[in-house]
Amino acid sequence: MIKLSESEWKVMSLLWDEAPRTIMQITNFFKESTGWTKHTVMTFLRRMEEKGAVHFEEGERAKLYYPDIEKTDAVIQETEEFLDKVFGGRMGLMLNTMVEKKALSKEEIEELYEILKRAEEETL
Repeated sequence: MIKLSESEWKVMSLLWDEAPRTIMQITNFFKESTGWTKHTVMTFLRRMEEKGAVHFEEGERAKLYYPDIEKTDAVIQETEEFLDKVFGGRMGLMLNTMVEKKALSKEEIEELYEILKRAEEETL
């Protein structure tokens, strides 16, 4: 189980979209939106490597970074942790809260219906 910080999620999302990436490619991608420097990115990558989230291979001119965890695995883990922490692991309680706060759009409600129909069909 690998716990990622918010900043590490950003880096992982970039690597999941397109890997490998060099430190400079990652830095340039985030420079404007986050202000991260090369040293900041290096620190993130070193921590992520220690956690087992990424690895690098030596390229011709720079290290090439690759994700070591699957996006779906990380999303499931993060979702389960959130549900446990905030809603005691109860999906129904979370959805009820969203309904009570009128936080769901018509499109999102329709999407949930489709997801639940598919889940029901798969369990039959």
